[in-house]
Amino acid sequence: MEDRKIKEYKSPIAALLWSFTLPGFGQIYNEQYFLGIIFMIWELGVNTISHLNLSIMESFHGDFTKAHNIINYQWGIFYPSVWCFSMWQAYNRAFSINSHLEGKINNKYQLVGFLFGFTFGMDLGIFWHFNFIPNDHNLPLNLLSSPVFSGLFIGLLLAFIGHYIERKIKRHNGIV
Repeated sequence: MEDRKIKEYKSPIAALLWSFTLPGFGQIYNEQYFLGIIFMIWELGVNTISHLNLSIMESFHGDFTKAHNIINYQWGIFYPSVWCFSMWQAYNRAFSINSHLEGKINNKYQLVGFLFGFTFGMDLGIFWHFNFIPNDHNLPLNLLSSPVFSGLFIGLLLAFIGHYIERKIKRHNGIV
C-alpha cells in the first residue's frame, strides 16, 4: 500500500547521508514517517542517556579523560547499532523504491558487511578505547584514547573489512 504513493526516484546515497546526519532523517526522506520518528526518538533517548554528545564535545576539545569519564557505556554501545541500522535501512529502502518504480522486485540488500562491520567496530572501539591510552603525548595515538575517536577509527577499519568480505562472498556466489 505504501509503495503506490511513492512516484519519484529516491537516491540511496542521499537516504544514507540523511540517516548519517540523524537516524530517522533517511526514513523521512523515503516517506516512512512513522519509522523515521521512532528512529529519531530512539536516537535522542540513547544519545541523552549515554551523554554521547558531551563525550563528543570533550573529545574535540582534546580532554579524552573527561570524554571517557562522562559517557555512560551501558547506553553508549547502543548508539552505533541505531545509527548504522538507520543508515542501512534507509539506503536499502531507497533501492527498493527505485526498483518498484522500474517494475522490478528488489530482494538484494546492499552494504550489509560495511554497516555490520561499522557497528561492531564502533562498539569495540567505544568499549575498549582505554586500552589505547598512550604513556606519551603523541597526538595520533592519543586520539585513540577517546571513546568517540577510537570507536570511529575501529568502526571504519572493520567496515571496510566487512565490505571486502561481503564482496568476496557475493562474487563467489555469482551475485555481483
